[in-house]
Amino acid sequence: MRRLLLLGLVCVMTAPLVYARAIPNPAQRHAPGNEELQKPISEAGYGVGVNYQLQCAGCHLGDGMGSPANDTPRLQGFVGNFLKVPGGREFLVRVPGMSQSALNNAQVADLLNWLMREDGMAGKSTPAHYQPYSAEEVSALRQKAMLNLPGTRAELIKEMRAQGIAIEDGMSY
Repeated sequence: MRRLLLLGLVCVMTAPLVYARAIPNPAQRHAPGNEELQKPISEAGYGVGVNYQLQCAGCHLGDGMGSPANDTPRLQGFVGNFLKVPGGREFLVRVPGMSQSALNNAQVADLLNWLMREDGMAGKSTPAHYQPYSAEEVSALRQKAMLNLPGTRAELIKEMRAQGIAIEDGMSY
């Protein structure tokens, strides 16, 4: 009984301290270096590699290998194959991770062009006649929502198979 009373007394005495910490201090200032509001990513001026890390790597991983367990396909050595089938170019812009990203149209175009470089994620999967994306093209394509991502992707994969393209995106079909 004594222990229970002692525990109750400790709880009653510490409760105001816990409660007081939950109430923000209006006089508290920002930590050094955080005095200004954070710039939107579209205005931050990050390089393409940083934009990939911020917008894509969370799902496709830093090396572009994807995660089949999370239903995220591999980009590394494969993503350029989408440019070899009708509708694939549009698909890459309209994928929700791209079309709904915080990047502006020029940044999305730069990111896609960076992915498609032979020394980029796409590697040798990029077609020889690759035409770089432009901000204007991205702007027009972002306006059209993709209502059936899995179905659209499945049709593009089916078209790749019909052309004899090996499907090595880490996904099981």
